[in-house]
Amino acid sequence: QLQAFGGGLVQAGGSLRLSCAASERTFSTYVMAWFRQAPGKEREFVAGISRTGGSTSYADSVNGRFTISRENAKTTVYLQMNILKPDDTAVYYCATTRSSSYFIPRNTGPYDYWGHGTQVTVSS
Repeated sequence: QLQAFGGGLVQAGGSLRLSCAASERTFSTYVMAWFRQAPGKEREFVAGISRTGGSTSYADSVNGRFTISRENAKTTVYLQMNILKPDDTAVYYCATTRSSSYFIPRNTGPYDYWGHGTQVTVSS
């Protein structure tokens, strides 16, 4: 299971750090990613990280502002979000795929474990 937390209300230009804790150590062997879903929109890829953390991938809309990282010893993945914008408002989900340790899929299909999500609201 995955548990995401760290969301909240922040003003535009502010920062938040999301965390996602996995209940099983085996998750440390898989790609992990963050997705988000705003009201009325489809769930979209935000960032992903390979098993060792040596490879990362970001959506164009967050590249340069968000940073994904992981601590496999703690089976935890983080999403540091800086220079937040109102368009970043969404429910953020962490996910993992057992089908890959290094290639980072950017669509939801390959991801088979999902956290419950944490709300991020950015006020203007």
